[in-house]
Amino acid sequence: MPLAPADWAAIWLTLKLASLTTLILLLIGTPIAWWLARTRSWLRGPIGAVVALPLVLPPTVIGFYLLLVLGPQGVIGQLTQALGLGTVVFSFTGLVIGSVIYSMPFVVQPLQNAFAAIGERPLEVAATLRASRWDTFFSVVLPLARPGFITASILGFAHTVGEFGVVLMIGGNIPERTRVVSVQIYDHVEALEYMQAHWLAGAMLVFSFLVLLALYGSRQGKSAWS
Repeated sequence: MPLAPADWAAIWLTLKLASLTTLILLLIGTPIAWWLARTRSWLRGPIGAVVALPLVLPPTVIGFYLLLVLGPQGVIGQLTQALGLGTVVFSFTGLVIGSVIYSMPFVVQPLQNAFAAIGERPLEVAATLRASRWDTFFSVVLPLARPGFITASILGFAHTVGEFGVVLMIGGNIPERTRVVSVQIYDHVEALEYMQAHWLAGAMLVFSFLVLLALYGSRQGKSAWS
């Protein structure tokens, strides 16, 4: 049985959400990970714990509090309404915000580990050559941390694709606007449309296997060259 137009719409929306979320997380997660890997501040522990919260909190808890904050009566919701932007709940923007928060540790932690593994020696050598901090970061740190960026991108993208609780709480179930693949599968099962659910769930299974294959393959390749 071929996929229905609604299934393809859910797939497209999911890929769009995962791509945008991964890009945003790489942009904001890189400085956070660099700071966590380098700082000796007492704030490192609390901030690291906040970043890692999605690893232990149920997705519905995160979605519930985001719903309160971003909703019409929430602090951010009232601000966006005052600016004439309306509210971001039950919209694609809301999905992006929820996905960024929920997938953050899957991007920040691999980057943090990659930055920490670089050590001090390359940075000291760059300093003796009078390289600026920006030159050092872009010419030395980023190339050495490349495996960490690959891992972070794969995990961030894959984790966003597999979301359910957060996106359902903050985005609802609006066709072509907030209905992602995981929600579409749930709808098929709820309607006893098991064949359609099999098609989408099977696609997710294959996708997950390929993601893990790419992830472990990149790690083995790194080990072979090290």
